[in-house]
Amino acid sequence: MKNFKLDLFVKIIGISSASGLIYHNDLLYIISDNSNYLYEYNLENTDLKKHLITDNSEINENVPKKIKSDFEAITQFDDDIFVVGSGSTVARNKMIQISEVQKRVLQNHDLTDLYLSMQYFAGISAEELNIEGVIFTGEKWYFFQRGNGKNAKNGIFTIDSPYFTHGYSMIYTCYDLPKINGIQASFTDAILVDDSFYFLASAEDSQSTYLDGEVTGSSIGKINVTTMKLKKVITITNTHKFEGLTLYKNNAKSLEFLLCEDQDNEVMVSQIFKLTLNK
Repeated sequence: MKNFKLDLFVKIIGISSASGLIYHNDLLYIISDNSNYLYEYNLENTDLKKHLITDNSEINENVPKKIKSDFEAITQFDDDIFVVGSGSTVARNKMIQISEVQKRVLQNHDLTDLYLSMQYFAGISAEELNIEGVIFTGEKWYFFQRGNGKNAKNGIFTIDSPYFTHGYSMIYTCYDLPKINGIQASFTDAILVDDSFYFLASAEDSQSTYLDGEVTGSSIGKINVTTMKLKKVITITNTHKFEGLTLYKNNAKSLEFLLCEDQDNEVMVSQIFKLTLNK
């Protein structure tokens, strides 16, 4: 992962504060941390659709910070898409299971008990819990804890059960991520590619999971899924806060990812970047 190329891929009008994305069959499924919609963007005809996945009745876009669901993570297994709240407040403990084919909500999971177990197991306070990436393999769940609180606890919770609400085992692996321009970086998303996790980490000059700070950059890294050992991390920008990662193309000599940027504002425009990494 010595060489990389980062380019603007597409600008999408109608989405603010993009926090996660999935690429599948020429479609981008995008979530926003201040929206109650799953956005569906067709790359071929540039059509944007919105699917309401939870309803605040009064406002469903640019939802105020105090009441938003804070959807920060998205993952897919088979035909189901899972949209996950960060857990950083009691209002942010939802996981919405959605049928990709029917574009309808199948189930609304309450993660309150799971998140409380994570706090107790890893010694993370309620104020510092901040889940920003989730991977589901059909057998295991991996929850990526963003260590952007005072104690900077970055880590991965491995839940060894497809039905974690009905009994499960838990492993927590912590990571010391490299700083970016002197500021501690923290997980913002992750995906599984072959035998490795590829993750994003961003740095903000803040010690709060609730309040935003000045962005000092983002990096991409690689973790071996079997050993859970950190392999490499490289800084890819000193200005952007990337919060979403999806695989676009797996070529013989390179990997192409699509990244979404959270600009922490209410402007209804989202920029999607393409990152090319040499294998």
